[in-house]
Amino acid sequence: MNYATQYPSGNYLRTSAENTTATAPTIGRVLTMDAKSQRHKRSTERQTEICTHSNASNGFLKCGFLPKLKTTQSIQDCKKTAKTQRDFYKSLSQLAEHYRIELLQTQEYSYPYNMALAIWDAETKLKQNNVNWDNLRLVQDSKKTFFTSEERYSIGTTLYYIPIVPLFLMLHDPKRKKTAQLLVSVCSYLYHIVDIPYYRQENCYLYWMYEMMNDWVEQDDYTEKTDSCIAEIAKAEWIGERVEQKLFNRINLQVFEQRYNHFKSRDKFDQECQKVACDAFALYSQYPHESIFRNAPRPEEDPYTDENESETIGMEKYISFIADTTGWLYERLADSINNEFNEYGAMEEPTICKYFDGSNITQTNLDFENRLFALLDELCTLLYDYKTTRK
Repeated sequence: MNYATQYPSGNYLRTSAENTTATAPTIGRVLTMDAKSQRHKRSTERQTEICTHSNASNGFLKCGFLPKLKTTQSIQDCKKTAKTQRDFYKSLSQLAEHYRIELLQTQEYSYPYNMALAIWDAETKLKQNNVNWDNLRLVQDSKKTFFTSEERYSIGTTLYYIPIVPLFLMLHDPKRKKTAQLLVSVCSYLYHIVDIPYYRQENCYLYWMYEMMNDWVEQDDYTEKTDSCIAEIAKAEWIGERVEQKLFNRINLQVFEQRYNHFKSRDKFDQECQKVACDAFALYSQYPHESIFRNAPRPEEDPYTDENESETIGMEKYISFIADTTGWLYERLADSINNEFNEYGAMEEPTICKYFDGSNITQTNLDFENRLFALLDELCTLLYDYKTTRK
């Protein structure tokens, strides 16, 4: 969706008039960006069915047909040599063993159809067997021909911003103090171990976005709303610093298990918070040192990456602690972030690239990311719901 506001981003120049287009509501803890920033979308539209005349023969429907040959650039570039095909099938065998898939025997077909059919078969089975599999490439350098496989966690257009103000309010709610302490342990794990940026730290993207908001308010002509806007920014900073002091204390990690084991839920909200804590503690136990950026893309390490690929939104920009996801300040912040993100071609996503060239294959996967992003989604929802429904 497009957000148009008097606060453009990118070059941060101010306009003289406000031109606002209709905006769709954000979904609680996240905001949805313009569709053009989305990547790896596959069409779900089905082909229109065409019916034959009732007396037409349907015998061919009982037959099976091999896929039509569509030569790719990588195959066209491969020289028709015995070595090329030998390298091809050796790499393919290594890939099949790694992903534990049983491939169709294609050596009996002539070149290059045998290779095209093998690629089609491998891609089909990888899609079925690995939820994070993204693409398969056939590479030919001066020495050999081999496959590379890419696994990716698809973010879509979601911003994972964890609101701090609801946690602060919960800590001062006598009915939810134990619940809040449990979530403090969860957030402390995300702060220290998972390494999620915090909006009051100067190396955080949102820190400078808040600074920009403050500058705009101070430089604008004074109105009856100016004081309240400045107060809201100051409140976001003050609460952020107080809560960070709590999260910074590693005692929250030491008593995490104790808090979880002794926690007694009283209602559905407590039960949902307990589940989030359970998922977080399980991740902490299994991956005690893993950061959310452990599989952040590093194009310079991949010699086969397209250097002309459009600029992407870094992971540190769409994953962060934030003051709040409601109110005037967040709406202005969301507008500016969307305006800036709409200038990019795609989002960086956790990615693993594996090379089947005879060398040792990395055994890492995206299990940590799959579970972590689901946890962040649930945590953001709980905090947003508490803030908007509390009495």
